[in-house]
Amino acid sequence: MTGAGLRPAERDLLLHLLELPTAGPLEGDAEPRLWDAQRAYAEAARPLGFEVLHHAAADPAELTDEQVPLAVRRAVDEDPGFLAVQPSLVLALGPELPQADTVMFNVHLDTVAGTEPVGFDGTRFTGRGAIDAKGPAVALLAGIRAALDAAPALAAGTRVLVQAVSGEEGGAMGVFGTRPLIRRGWYGRLNLFCEPTGMRLLPRSTAAMTACVRVDGDDAIDDRPAAGHNATVLLGHLAQRLATRLPQRAGGGQVCVAGLHTGHLHNRVYGTGRLLLNCSYPDSAAGQALAARLEREVADGIREFTALHGGHHDLARTAADAAAITRVEWHKRGLPALTPADDPWAVRLLERDSGLSRWPDDEPAFTCDALWAAGLPGAYTAVLGPGDLGRNHAHAAGEYADLSDLDAFAGAVSGVLVRFAARHHAATGGTRQ
Repeated sequence: MTGAGLRPAERDLLLHLLELPTAGPLEGDAEPRLWDAQRAYAEAARPLGFEVLHHAAADPAELTDEQVPLAVRRAVDEDPGFLAVQPSLVLALGPELPQADTVMFNVHLDTVAGTEPVGFDGTRFTGRGAIDAKGPAVALLAGIRAALDAAPALAAGTRVLVQAVSGEEGGAMGVFGTRPLIRRGWYGRLNLFCEPTGMRLLPRSTAAMTACVRVDGDDAIDDRPAAGHNATVLLGHLAQRLATRLPQRAGGGQVCVAGLHTGHLHNRVYGTGRLLLNCSYPDSAAGQALAARLEREVADGIREFTALHGGHHDLARTAADAAAITRVEWHKRGLPALTPADDPWAVRLLERDSGLSRWPDDEPAFTCDALWAAGLPGAYTAVLGPGDLGRNHAHAAGEYADLSDLDAFAGAVSGVLVRFAARHHAATGGTRQ
């Protein structure tokens, strides 16, 4: 939409946000400047008419259930400052209105670790968070500004909420950022999560679970390898089995056989070790089935190891005790997944009227905070944003966002908001159909 491109002040805001380190403690930064980043964002939104509805860290009492990843629960228990440096912000534009008259946008201002050179050459922004997701966050404000310019009365009959959260990265899965905000009712009839989708409308989000296969046995010196339990060989066997067999049972998700660690030295047999697996799934039933399959594959792999190596001189003790010293520990499990909603109203607004193309049904989705909007009554949720996670090097060296992509996203936001408001005013009795 005309006028939706980033203006100089908005470009300066993005450069300022990119300069601020906002990787959280789970990414290794004990002192992220998320408070500063969110204050700068709120200040930039204020001339548009936004007010700060909420700006605070999550309550530790909200982070004790099984949906909270183990790493988060441990950090909350062990570090009193963990949550204090990771607040979330909610901005509100327009009068208090029912959910049916509300649009919510969610952006995250935390990033993964790693310092990237910050810059803008006139066409491209570089820096950590340029595409994931500080660039989209600033483009969102540009789009809202353009919508207000195009339809000055928009804010009188439409409530616009912006969640600028922490805790999206680092494996936190939004449990102390987005989840508490959704639970407080800060969402709308339409909810758009701003993540790189190549400007394709993605009405689903996978969830993920992390399993840790633990071996807790006895060490031995290198001169007597048979005296201990060889966690390296046992976990290596299980890693190979899981990598070749489990993906076939993923049910539309992905299986990543990730880190394996026993030790660093050459002159000992390590009796303890950890094998990590991260598994995504498209819906809760598929997740439960995949978790059960993983546990069965580990049990079958242990029996296979015992049968193969029970007579081996150096591995006989490991084989005999394998079942007793090995277990699956779930570090993350039971998260909801966002599945597509059958919502003709949203399809008309977003696809037909706003011209957004839909993410192909046969292309895998990805995991993001949109999963916390699963099952919200009377609400439609999708993921939409500029750029591509791979092409734009999100989470990697050389992360960038092209100005043209950010401008296009701002234009899409503006168009959606103007059409949302117009549908409201055209609806009989002020109620959307």
